[in-house]
Amino acid sequence: GAPRLTDELRAQGYQFNVKTVAASLRRQGLRAKASRRFRPVSYRKHGLPVSENLLKQDFYASGPNQKWVGDITYLRTGEGWLYL
Repeated sequence: GAPRLTDELRAQGYQFNVKTVAASLRRQGLRAKASRRFRPVSYRKHGLPVSENLLKQDFYASGPNQKWVGDITYLRTGEGWLYL
């Protein structure tokens, strides 16, 4: 959109404000492509084994290596989704 394009133009040494860039985009009939918000989907009827909830929301540990947890982070890149 206009804010991001304005930042890019300023980085290249041009002096425009956001309103000028937005007006120019409107005159040319250009609009930013809005990305869809990612919503992870959980399918509960998959039939695969699910581990028992051993922590039961009790995250206190009196020392190291007593409780381990895991997580998957989704990262959207130009090459597609990556999982961390």
